[in-house]
Amino acid sequence: MPEHRQALTPVPPWRRTDYCGALRAGDAGREVALWGWVATRRDHGSLIFIDLRDREGIIQLIFNPEHDAGAHAVAEAARAEYYLAVKGRVVRRSDGTVNAELPTGEVEVIVTAAEVLNPSQPPPFPLSGPDSAAEEVRLKYRYLDLRRPEMQRNLRQRHQALRGARAWLDANGFIEIETPILFRATPEGARDYLVPSRVNPGRFYALPQSPQLLKQILMVGGFDRYYQVARCFRDEDLRANRQPEFSQIDIEMTGPRPEDVHEMAEGMMAAIYQYAAGIELQRPFPRLRYEDAMERYGSDKPDLRFGLELTNLSAAFGGTQFKVFADALERGDAIYGLALPAANQLSRRELDDLAEDLKTRQSLGLAWVKISGDGWQGPIAKFLGADERARVVQAAGIAADGTLLMIAGPRGKARPAMGELRLKLGAKFALRNETALKFLWIVDFPLFDYSEEEKRLVSVNHPFTAPHPDDLGLLASAPLSARALAYDMVLNGQEMGGGSIRIHNAELQLRVFELLGIGRDEAIAKFGFLLDALGFGAPPHGGIAFGVDRIAMMVCGTDSLRDVMAFPKTQKAVDPMSGAPSEVDPRQLRELSIKVAL
Repeated sequence: MPEHRQALTPVPPWRRTDYCGALRAGDAGREVALWGWVATRRDHGSLIFIDLRDREGIIQLIFNPEHDAGAHAVAEAARAEYYLAVKGRVVRRSDGTVNAELPTGEVEVIVTAAEVLNPSQPPPFPLSGPDSAAEEVRLKYRYLDLRRPEMQRNLRQRHQALRGARAWLDANGFIEIETPILFRATPEGARDYLVPSRVNPGRFYALPQSPQLLKQILMVGGFDRYYQVARCFRDEDLRANRQPEFSQIDIEMTGPRPEDVHEMAEGMMAAIYQYAAGIELQRPFPRLRYEDAMERYGSDKPDLRFGLELTNLSAAFGGTQFKVFADALERGDAIYGLALPAANQLSRRELDDLAEDLKTRQSLGLAWVKISGDGWQGPIAKFLGADERARVVQAAGIAADGTLLMIAGPRGKARPAMGELRLKLGAKFALRNETALKFLWIVDFPLFDYSEEEKRLVSVNHPFTAPHPDDLGLLASAPLSARALAYDMVLNGQEMGGGSIRIHNAELQLRVFELLGIGRDEAIAKFGFLLDALGFGAPPHGGIAFGVDRIAMMVCGTDSLRDVMAFPKTQKAVDPMSGAPSEVDPRQLRELSIKVAL
């Protein structure tokens, strides 16, 4: 078989002995066989240098016609992303040519034989250097994008994160059990993806939004501690960091208290960071009540990498002559403030832009005053008396030459709006400690919220969440005041996972369904199998689920889920590479008894 040609057989001409990126100074003198893609090629006339890349990194190859004319001819023909097989001898680089930025930078390979296993068309974007391609192009040519060192690193770190999770869960008595992908529709807050059944015409499976009910049934079945890395599907409008299909580490335990779940989850997260990033986390993570998080940060997933906390100024403005604030307080609304120190000031133009954005997106007004040695300045300053100003300064803790931003409105609107403004200003003034890992637990969530759109109670977590034992009496008298045995783990303003203690009593579950507007007959029709299971000695149980993609994103230090998923979809739930979703052959539709009407 000729040694220097393009191979047409599916089998490389020789076995690989090493990965390109694994060679080190200790390998000098060895004969090696490598496979990989041409990352870069530099023609110096008689000498040709090629950086060959595989999943472990790159190694510099030297093609010299004096060593092998055929191999040199292969290098002359090779271009970016050609896939080569080479043989050669590892040698140390000469003084002055060592590349300290590369793990393989002390050595190179003098090639003695080479074959092009497959040529490549010119790639539509460079795979080395900074990422300059539009995301749509990257997703269309995902098989090329995945070769980039950044994507290789991200997916390997994701793998290590899952290794850490599995190792910890296995060591702590959890059993990995798979649950069905083809199941039945169980309303959990988003639309289901439906799959028609050919053998049962007119009937449909639903792809699981989560294994919630099945993991509860596994507790009824006696497995005590369960987990799986589960695929989940939700047909909902997508945002920047949301995908229609995703993975979660799904966990359930028999008989835990919330703090038992917290301790277990912290241990798993510590293992993940140790395996994937070599970072030791400080435990235990702090706890923050939901109400305190909303009051101080305007968010149930606060970013604690910087201060700039909200202040409730309602009491300080009691009896105010400023009509907008007086009317708000009379309606029962609240006034929240954000105090900017002298070092972080906004121009009048920037203040006007913030106010316009708040008015357009939130239908809320932004009031502000600047406090200096010359007195209070700003559109509302003339309406505020001396006593009122003193109360505001004390409540807000604002220093000289600072700026106080204020929003008045219903607490459900004013706090989140001020929370968004806090994040925007934190980014603008670079207040965040970008290297910090600020974990915390949010606890004592409300059990219910009221949907103005649907005119009914809705679950804050999901309908299977247990009420706080101290608040059971509120279910009849004041359900919106009842707390849930629910908890979220938050990191740097991102929700990493959430869970709860579950309802394990069928009658209590039916009572909660009724409060949610789901009557007994409807509940039995939709959740009868769960209600039946709870009636057969179901133990108390609870758990938590973590987004694998979100964990990988945080571990890798990227801000996009698409950077840690092999084959993500766009915000329109489209796969540009394969063209999914696509039209279906009419014969398949007939077999499924389906008619498409657009």
